[in-house]
Amino acid sequence: MSFTVYPAIDVRDGRVVRLRQGDYAHETRYDDAPMALARRHAEQGAQWLHLVDLDAARAGGYTLAPLLQAIKATTTLCVQTGGGLRSEADVRAVLESGADRVVVGSLAIRDPHQVCDWLALFGADRITVALDVRNVDGAWHLPSHGWTEASNVEFEPLLELFASHGLRHLLCTDIARDGMLSGPNIALYQQVLRIAPGAHLQASGGVRSVADVFAARAVGCAGAVLGKALLDGRLELVDALQEAAAC
Repeated sequence: MSFTVYPAIDVRDGRVVRLRQGDYAHETRYDDAPMALARRHAEQGAQWLHLVDLDAARAGGYTLAPLLQAIKATTTLCVQTGGGLRSEADVRAVLESGADRVVVGSLAIRDPHQVCDWLALFGADRITVALDVRNVDGAWHLPSHGWTEASNVEFEPLLELFASHGLRHLLCTDIARDGMLSGPNIALYQQVLRIAPGAHLQASGGVRSVADVFAARAVGCAGAVLGKALLDGRLELVDALQEAAAC
């Protein structure tokens, strides 16, 4: 299996931002405009982009269609994108705006059977299921709506359900590591791949170095989402892409 590096662009109020552990009150803003950053990632050799609408993740109503269309019109990037997708019409609209994959998070927790239907309707290659987890007293919990609301959904049975319905692309974030530059949670990804061995798993949260990219690849992940480390200049995209190509 090839390994894909996904530079991430999280957008809030039209700006490139990063949140710490998903907390909207702990936001870092960056000077780059989203479009300029996407172009730079493409020029450096990225093939994929992970684009997140943080405003919509909480409130619903995907707002980045114009940006998505501009990225697709002016770069060669494939784009997986999400935030606030709540209905079949939402998914269809984002795909029609040029997305190569849509990322479904909150609804995957709130109405997983509907998302299973979408895997069949749109095709497993067009849907990335995002199961973002927070460890509380030794158990994995699945918050939703931009990680701002708790749920009582159990992680392993939910993952088993999606795996049984043909899940191909899975993004999993340990929220405690998101934006913390503390390294990816390799033990979590080993657990995920034991439950869903056929999933193309994207590691997200904490990736800070080429060594972390190697660790995610070595454990069986199919890709890694890179955010704060790229924006802060701690990790060069070219180096991460070279490591990915070595697999």
